[in-house]
Amino acid sequence: MLDGLNHITLAVRDLEQSFSFYTDLLGMTPKAKWNNGAYLIVGELWFCLSCDDSIPSKDYSHIAFNISEENFPLLKSKLIDANVDVWKQNESEGESFYILDPDGHKLEIHVGNLNDRLESLKISPYDELQLF
Repeated sequence: MLDGLNHITLAVRDLEQSFSFYTDLLGMTPKAKWNNGAYLIVGELWFCLSCDDSIPSKDYSHIAFNISEENFPLLKSKLIDANVDVWKQNESEGESFYILDPDGHKLEIHVGNLNDRLESLKISPYDELQLF
């Protein structure tokens, strides 16, 4: 049976631009870099950048990253100052900032966790919500 998330790989067109975005702006820790890719760490998650034709999702699919409530305003301000594109406004519980990476991949910077979301759904449930 599955017991967790192993890694995330994103296709990127320009490794240097994406490497700088994920390390300098988002603060991921670089672990390895070569001519066609890089391995980064965010928390305990292995995050891979791989040079390829990048075709970002056009639907709601996105990657959400955790951030503490106290660090959220600073990172959000840093991203705004860097003129990062925003793809959605937050409409759910907890602070969230929805941005695009240099290739247009959809990312979310989120304060909170699944338990916070489930508690909010008890107050304002989705249509036909089933909690397990």
